Amino acid sequence: MTTRYAALLRGINVGGHRKVPMAELRALVEELGHTDVVSHLQSGNVAFSSAGEDEQELADGLERAIEQAFGFHVDTLVRSGSYVKAVVDNCPFPAAELEARQLHVTYLSEQAGSERLASVDPAAFLPEEFRPGDRVLYLYAPDGLGRSRLAEALGRPSLFKDVVATTRNWNTVVKLVEMTRD
Repeated sequence: MTTRYAALLRGINVGGHRKVPMAELRALVEELGHTDVVSHLQSGNVAFSSAGEDEQELADGLERAIEQAFGFHVDTLVRSGSYVKAVVDNCPFPAAELEARQLHVTYLSEQAGSERLASVDPAAFLPEEFRPGDRVLYLYAPDGLGRSRLAEALGRPSLFKDVVATTRNWNTVVKLVEMTRD
């Protein structure tokens, strides 16, 4: 039996750096034995079917293959289609009432415990807000991510030291659900 997965690659194809063409990425994922491979724009998101069941092993395999093929390391998170759907279903903000540019999800390699977030005073960033979820942070930024002081505070390297974190806007989060649907 196979499962649908989403692979989220961190920091590729941004500003002309760390280029990973999607056609080559899809071919690479297929070379690893995965099937039904699709990608979304140049965003570093790819969905595939696999008999593999361990998300971390799948991510590690992709990271090794990408480094061999392109010559640089790319942090990668792999999440099952059911997990991706649960991220949308459990959104604590009224997604249907917001513009996609106002709502973002930061996927994390591990749970964001309250001790990690204790240094961020939510009241200092209002009307921006964040809510932790299952290995994600939901971020409401009414003026968009580029102007978000809260996103900057949550993105401090010291806050999530040794944690892979990659952020997607709400349109992409919803697209991941479509891409991983059985």
